[in-house]
This record gives sequence, structure tokens and C-alpha cells, in this order.
Amino acid sequence: MKSPLAIGPRDVEDAADIIRGVAVRTPLLRSPFLDERTGRQVLLKFEGAQIGGAFKFRGAYNRLARIREEDRAKGVVAWSSGNHAQGVAAAARILGIPATIVMPADAPAMKLANTRSLGAEIVLYDRDTQSREGIATSLAQNRGAVLVPSYDDPFIIAGQGTAGIEIVEQAEEMGVEIGQVLVCCGGGGLAAGIATAVKDRLPQTAIHPVEPAAFDDTARSLRTGRRVTVRPGARSICDALLAPTPGALTFPINKALLSEGLAVTDGEVRAAMRYAFEVLKLVVEPGGAVALAALLAGKAPPSDKATVAVISGSNVDAALFADIIGTA
Repeated sequence: MKSPLAIGPRDVEDAADIIRGVAVRTPLLRSPFLDERTGRQVLLKFEGAQIGGAFKFRGAYNRLARIREEDRAKGVVAWSSGNHAQGVAAAARILGIPATIVMPADAPAMKLANTRSLGAEIVLYDRDTQSREGIATSLAQNRGAVLVPSYDDPFIIAGQGTAGIEIVEQAEEMGVEIGQVLVCCGGGGLAAGIATAVKDRLPQTAIHPVEPAAFDDTARSLRTGRRVTVRPGARSICDALLAPTPGALTFPINKALLSEGLAVTDGEVRAAMRYAFEVLKLVVEPGGAVALAALLAGKAPPSDKATVAVISGSNVDAALFADIIGTA
């Protein structure tokens, strides 16, 4: 009988085979200073070391590599505030596929510049008045291109899940037992993929999604059992995590596999970014810092085994980063 979920563990394993030798096996880091600060054993999965500076390359490459050779010349179209854009652009460049990315006009300048440098065409839109999905869908239909969603696609979700396989394998190599994983959550693709991989190998491990306080739609959806939307006028510095509602494909997976959702304030995110830079010597973007922020703010549930926090990306504008780390 076919599973009602979009992906299963075998799909993540297939994705791992596809991206092996192309994507980076990112490090799982441990700091005695962080352990002391949090009073627990912590491992950091640092996806800032991935191609494109974020986990998104995993899913993008897994999706684009599945496109038939005869269809690749028509290109791909995606929408993104930046990290998915860079992941798709990088994967497209490696595979020789033309890429067009619909991006908000107010996206971080570095993410726009990096996406252009990877050879992608950028189409800008106003996030307050225009639909990025509508623009991208129209472009794809007119060009006969393949549409590459940022999270609601089985190959994308499975590709992101390869980080979960690495977490389990690397922790075993270190001789560390994992009790829980904290993972940033926007549309839910990374959480769904990691949960699929980790729960298959370590069924008792809790997977907690972490969101900006104003964008806690996944946490609220998990509590109610149905997809809810972000409150009107919500704002956050976590530009990578501003999806208005959980994905249609990702939420059923997350509903089945995730534990309680956590939420952090922008102030807690800023503090985590400063701590990462000053103590851990890591550059972390706002959306990438939420899991670490939850730990530092004492919001992660207790665990007698190690807690893994996924640092999902490092793409932050220099001016914003300087402002954050320069603020006491």
C-alpha cells in the first residue's frame, strides 16, 4: 500500500546517492564552550559550509539531476528570497541547465549578487503586492521550463533529508548518542527531510522545528493538526524563514514525525549570531541561527543525550551582520 506521505527513507537514501561527490558533507561540530553555556552536550550541523552557503543545494541538485537530458535546454524556474535561489543556480550551472529565479526586490543584496554570479537570470517582484508563485508558474509555462519549488516537491524534501543521514552517521563516528535535533523551519522541507532520515535510523529521537516568533505557523499547525497561516503584518529578520503557511507536502510528514515546535524572537536570533561569531567563530545568517538561538535562550527541551542544532546557512549581508555583531 502506497504511503500517504510524499517521501520515505528510501527516497532520502536515493538522494544521497545522487548528490554524493557533488554536495559537501558538511561538518558536525562540537564546542566545549557551547556545552558549558547550555549545560548539555551539543552538536552543530554547519550547513553554511555547503555549496551556496546553505542546505538548499542538496534538494536543488537532487531535483535538477532528475530532469531528462532532452528537457534540460528549456531550463528551470524557481522562486526564493535567496538560499533556494543560490542552490538552484549552483545546481543548474553544474548540470548545464539555464535557470531563472523569481526573487523579492528587497532580498538581501548578497543573495541577489551571488545568484547572479552563478549565471541565473533574476526576475524581481514586490513581495507585498505580487505573487512569486504566480510569476514563476507563468514563466515556466510560457517557456516549457521545469518549475522547482523551494520546499513542496518530493525530490527537494528528500535532498534536504540527506543532512539527516549525515547527522546520524557523523554522530556515530564521534561515539555520541543523539536525543533530539533542532532544525529551522520555514515551509518545512528541511525539517521533513531530516525527520524522515533520522527517525528511520533513530526512532526515539525527537525532532523539533524552530521558527521566528512571528512565523510560528508550523508550531501552531502541529498543535491544531491542520495547516494555519502567519498572522497579517508579521515581520522578522529571518528572511529565509518567512513562508506564510506549512507546505501541502511537507506538513503531513512533519505532523507524523515532528515533536513540539519552538519559537525564538529576533532579539534571541541576534544574540545567537553574535555568540556564533564571537565564541564559535562561525558566520551565521538570521534564519540559520534559530536552532542555536533556542538552545542559548533555554527553550530546548531537556535531554540526557546530545542535542543537534542545525545551522542552516551563512548568507547574511555584510552591513546587517556588522550591525548585529557590533551591538552589545
